[in-house]
Parts: sequence; structure tokens; C-alpha cells
Amino acid sequence: MSTASPKVSPLAAEEGKPLRYIIQNLERAYGVPENRWTDWDPLDMLVATVLSQATSDTNSDRTWDALKRRFPTWEQVLRARESTLAETIRAGGLANQKARVIRDILRQVKERTGALTLRSLRDAPTEEAAAFLSSLRGVGPKTVACTLLFSCGKDTFPLDTHIFRILRRVGLVPEKCSDARAHELMSSLVPAGKFYSFHVNLIRHGRALCRPRDPLCERCPVVEYCDYGQTRI
Repeated sequence: MSTASPKVSPLAAEEGKPLRYIIQNLERAYGVPENRWTDWDPLDMLVATVLSQATSDTNSDRTWDALKRRFPTWEQVLRARESTLAETIRAGGLANQKARVIRDILRQVKERTGALTLRSLRDAPTEEAAAFLSSLRGVGPKTVACTLLFSCGKDTFPLDTHIFRILRRVGLVPEKCSDARAHELMSSLVPAGKFYSFHVNLIRHGRALCRPRDPLCERCPVVEYCDYGQTRI
């Protein structure tokens, strides 16, 4: 069995696939987003990211607000019954599963650090912080990247459904690529300081134009760099 890494489109791999221009064109189309989450404790962001899985932004925000009203501290979450936590976060879907994961994460963090905070990750090297989060049961590559990008301002690149779709269409990641490999690949390609902007604007672009069905390639600000788009115009 071959152990070679998935190959990226030749256009993406060479200097001629100017990722900086793709980022620049997206910023012209959608603006330069500002990260408003860097004052959050990374543990708060970690739990919020778990709550955001498989639900809408609206439901995710509502669920987070309900959780913090019912349990102002993480110690209270640990002392509560799992069924009570699940009922509190029911609006976000997968409540029983998320309740188990959240309580398990909190237990692991407290056992390893002696406290229910992860503020120390802000000063840790990115690889070290990512390795710590990845070692927690129930924490996958996207959750790691979201936590470090949003609350720590580190150069990590979370991929969601919209982003995966666009990156495959453009040719920046292979059609068949694992979640972990895609995160690793994009973290090596995105220019320093542009991780947050590219992440947010790809989501905006996926919702506005690069839709799953009937993408509006004729209005796309990056169609000239897109393998898929070039077949449709």
C-alpha cells in the first residue's frame, strides 16, 4: 500500500497558483474580517466549537447562551448530571453526545492542568498547543484549529463543509483527502497572518456564490484561479 501524500493540483502546487491573489480577491469581495474572539478563554472556545457541530450558527449561539445561563462556571458543569447538561443544550442537536464530550473534555483539562482554563495555550508555540488539544478525547482537527485560530489568534486553518467544497473546486486540496491531511496541507499553504481572513471569507463565499448546487461561477471573484470554474465559463 502506498504511503505517499495525496497530490495537489499542479496549478496549486506551483508559484502560478497565487493563493495570495485568491485571498486578496476574496477580501475585495467580502471585506477583511476582524477576529473578535481573542479575549475568549480557549476552553470556552473549545466547548463552543463542540456545540457548533452539526447545527446552524443561530442554534449554536442560542445553545451557548443557554449553557452559560444555566451553568456560569465549568465547575458547575462538572458537578451537574449529564442528563441536565444534555437538556440544557438540546436546541443544538446531538445533545446527549455533546454533553458526554464536553464533560469528558472538562475532566481531562482539570486532571492535566489542575484548573478549568486553557489561557496558557495563548503563549505556547502553535504546534505545542495543537498537540495538547489533539490529545484530548473527542477533539478533532477542526475543533483544534477553531480554538487556536479564534481565541488564540494562531495561524491554524479550520475546514468546514463550505471550505472543503471550495478548496476541492479550486484545486488546493485533492478530491480524496482526509480531514487531518487537509488541515495539515492548508496550514502549510496559507500565508502568515491570513488564516482568519481566508477561513471566514471562504465560508462567506460558499454561502453566497460557490454553493453545493448551481454555483454562480459567472460572478465568482476567484474563478480565474479555479479548476472547476474554468470548466463552466
